[in-house]
Amino acid sequence: MKYVLLTLISAMLLSVSWPTYGVPFFIFFALVPLLMMEHDVSKFSKYNRKSWVVFGLSYLCFVIWNIVTTGWLYGSKNPDGSHSMMAVLFPVLVNSFLYSLVFQCYHWYKNAQGTYWGMVFLVAIWMSFEKFHLNWELTWPWLNLGNAFSDYPKLIQWYDTLGSTGGSFWILLINLLIFYTIRIWQAGRKRKDLIINISATVLLIGVPMIISLVKFNNFNEKPIGEVSVLMLQPDLDPYNEKYQKDSITIQNELLTLAENNTKGKIDYYIAPETAIPGRGSISETAFEKSYLLNNVKGFLAKHPGSVFATGISSHRYFFDKNNLPRDAYQINDRAWVESYNSAVQIIPNQKVEVYHKGKLVPGVEIFPYMNVLKPLLGDAMINLGGTVASLGTDKERVAFSNPFNKGKIAPIICYESIYGEFVTDYVKKGANFLGIMTNDSWWGVTEGHKQLLSYAKMRAIETRREIVRSANSGISAHINAKGEILEDTFYGDKTTLFAKVNLYEGETFYVRTGDFLSRLSLFALGFLLFYFLIKRFQKKLSEKKP
Repeated sequence: MKYVLLTLISAMLLSVSWPTYGVPFFIFFALVPLLMMEHDVSKFSKYNRKSWVVFGLSYLCFVIWNIVTTGWLYGSKNPDGSHSMMAVLFPVLVNSFLYSLVFQCYHWYKNAQGTYWGMVFLVAIWMSFEKFHLNWELTWPWLNLGNAFSDYPKLIQWYDTLGSTGGSFWILLINLLIFYTIRIWQAGRKRKDLIINISATVLLIGVPMIISLVKFNNFNEKPIGEVSVLMLQPDLDPYNEKYQKDSITIQNELLTLAENNTKGKIDYYIAPETAIPGRGSISETAFEKSYLLNNVKGFLAKHPGSVFATGISSHRYFFDKNNLPRDAYQINDRAWVESYNSAVQIIPNQKVEVYHKGKLVPGVEIFPYMNVLKPLLGDAMINLGGTVASLGTDKERVAFSNPFNKGKIAPIICYESIYGEFVTDYVKKGANFLGIMTNDSWWGVTEGHKQLLSYAKMRAIETRREIVRSANSGISAHINAKGEILEDTFYGDKTTLFAKVNLYEGETFYVRTGDFLSRLSLFALGFLLFYFLIKRFQKKLSEKKP
């Protein structure tokens, strides 16, 4: 029961640390009870299969953490309107398994190499796992540790140097230092060592926060200009209304919303993800002939100097089977089609610019590792509200330039806003403010849309760019370059939000270097594994000697 209690304490501390309802300071020692459980089981218990005990208890901890923090996934629905248990069970169980596997590797390495090497290994493998979780097709970095402080931008201004992955590194170090302090005290009861370790812990927690507060209060970046932005929030029901109304009606309501709330000069109208066309999609080879897109141009003709950026569903046809993109699927004997979740910038008398979403939601926009998983899962992805195919993506980010002013918007689409290093690529392409077009209404009134908004604050800090966020049902928001929400809307309102947005240029250290601590951890992990193998090899050689 002692081990179960320690496990449950860790699960509780991890859960209550999470935005947008928690207190992140618990995250500094949330892993300590789990580390103590592992150490006691390894050193003092009489179990025959200690590894299985450690794995089972750590899995219990991570399952609870995942359910409490991301159980809102249950808010998504099947096509028939019913809630899907698979929508929450699959990500919770798989994600928990992956975290448990990381902890199990730490357990094995620590028992083989000792406690101190084991702690270094845990930092290296956890950081490497988070980096891996940002990049593979089953990507789900929602619970990366550095996200815990997203609701406290004043304390993480140094993310402009190390990013949210630097936050993960920071949190891991503090947890291990507290664990180490407890172990040293248990072993020697030396007050001097206790004082030194507690002082080091306080400094490790306090110094980055003090630096952050100084940076926050002394932020003096000079903008190169300013643009007026009107964010549109149509509050279109994503399950019924979006697919039952005809596309022209949906668009007319969107443009009426824009027209009725235009007061003075607007440089940018921003609409949410897939705001056009409703059901179906628009052929990219016929953008210039599209009634819907030309209707937007007609609206803009009445507002000279304005541009319209919106999310759309689009597709492109292909007729040469020997020259097909990876995600094209056959629709008849002679034609293939690739579908996209896209962002477009529309300007009168100019070609429509388009960008295809680069980070897709697993099971919804991409069938991960289709060749391997489809034979195993069958229609499970469909039951998750997903797809039997995958959307096409752009390999590079883009920044849409405004011909009427200095504005260069990053057309970030929904899920992409979770990825720090990924978003920096927009800035490297010249974006001087970030535009997030999102539809996170699928989960209803839950923590999901709140957490996604909260994570956007970190992107503002990492890039030192202001953010305008147009959400279908909310929360639409204007976030400054310090990660503060200056103005926002209520979830469920059909409304607009006006903002004067500062334009910034230059690149932060994080924009230039990205997740370099994660890459360093990958090298460290490789070295630790190599060192372990060399030691094993040397041991076997010595055993063979007479």
